[in-house]
Amino acid sequence: MTTTEPPGRAGPLGLAAAWSRAAAALHRALLRPIDIAWLAAFRALFGLTMCVSMARFIAYGWVDDFFVKPSFHFKYWGLAWVEPLSPAGMHALFWALAALALALALGFMFRVAAPLFVVGFTYLQVIDVTTYLNHYYLASLLGLLLAASPAHRAWSIDALLSRRSERSVSAVWLYLLRFQVGVVYTFAGLAKAHADWLLHAQPLRIWLGSRTDMPLLGPLFTHPWAAPLMSWAGFLFDTSIVWLLLCRRLRPFAYAAVILFHVVTRALFPIGMFPVIMVLSALVFFPPEWPRRLLSRFRARALPAHGGAGAPPAHAPHSPHSRTDEPALPPAAPPSRSLRALGLALGAAYCAVQLAMPLRFLAYGGNVRWHEQGMRFSWRVMVREKNGSVTFIVRNRQTGRTWHVSPREYLTRLQEREMAGQPDLILQLSHRIREDFERRGRGPVEVRADALVSLNGRRIARLIDPGVDLATLRDGLGPAPYILPGPEGPPPHIRPL
Repeated sequence: MTTTEPPGRAGPLGLAAAWSRAAAALHRALLRPIDIAWLAAFRALFGLTMCVSMARFIAYGWVDDFFVKPSFHFKYWGLAWVEPLSPAGMHALFWALAALALALALGFMFRVAAPLFVVGFTYLQVIDVTTYLNHYYLASLLGLLLAASPAHRAWSIDALLSRRSERSVSAVWLYLLRFQVGVVYTFAGLAKAHADWLLHAQPLRIWLGSRTDMPLLGPLFTHPWAAPLMSWAGFLFDTSIVWLLLCRRLRPFAYAAVILFHVVTRALFPIGMFPVIMVLSALVFFPPEWPRRLLSRFRARALPAHGGAGAPPAHAPHSPHSRTDEPALPPAAPPSRSLRALGLALGAAYCAVQLAMPLRFLAYGGNVRWHEQGMRFSWRVMVREKNGSVTFIVRNRQTGRTWHVSPREYLTRLQEREMAGQPDLILQLSHRIREDFERRGRGPVEVRADALVSLNGRRIARLIDPGVDLATLRDGLGPAPYILPGPEGPPPHIRPL
């Protein structure tokens, strides 16, 4: 006896068949071959950008400022064991990373250079929490995706030495990089969907007020409409640019907007290499054969329009299957079925993590810009301005003697500024102070913090419960009860639009 589904009904067997067909279609779409030119170009541009970034650290003395001079380093939860190298070792590491980034760009010993660069660069980021920047985190992720990809199989020294160059790559790599760039823009836009940014133009109003001396643009920042207009422009740009880049007809205009937006932000704010990384990353939304088309146009202009044997073909190939005058290259041996399944599963897990990290703030409630839990690794770019001061009150448990300790006794100026508004860093420094006092024979001690912080121009409020002995607490992933509720209401003297 056989079981059949009634016509027009989607029973269990029908649903299973539909899911199977959908999964098969998705599998074919992810693994279909596309031109590898985009990946090779992205590898070269990313590698050169990171090489310049490492050179800037060396040239501007940032290696010493960030990694050598501090006597104390703030740790990420679970990574307290990470320590900086010796001063000579830190300088050597930056030179090595610059060389590895250049090797990555050239596609030389790629399978060794790319993973080593990612490990070394990520190590730099986890030495001290106060050096965290969104674009450093993004650079580690982009480097990780590149290291896992076959980006060295075309337009590289490796391909030249092996005498084997490929013209195609699975489309999944393009989708992964598009997804990563899309996550950055989308969550950066969603992070601006709150009253401070959209109604009160904060903190942009504060920042523009300090830039009125800029040539040409400075006088415009004095107008009351300047900050609200730019706040809304930033919100609309971040939330829409990915969809505009995905639209073929609008893509050239959208990419021009990307360049303009990041040039303006780079001129206004000291945000390092972030604009450069985002401008080159947006290239992944163009058709995968765009580098070949670009090279074809350059060759057409360089050679006579009706040249002889050296003239280029009339049309650049648009895909690995397009007509071309070049001899066909043997296709790469496809990975086994089990390896393909494992790769797709890892890609899906990576995407899930990238979605979960920015959304984890929902588990804490409250104002993430105040309590900071879920702030890092969530693409909350330029959404809060915090100014504050912290004094630690240390009390001997036995004698009752009390000391008022300034963070400057332990931190550099940069570390102190970053620590003042981040509760977990205040907690870490309280433990360092307790250890120091007990080491000097002044213990056992209690350590409390008098932390006064202003968020986006509001009046100063207490960030940390002054009655809590921070030296007895341990950092973790759960909600931190020692953080006081943030100030409510709009910033003073700012009327809603």
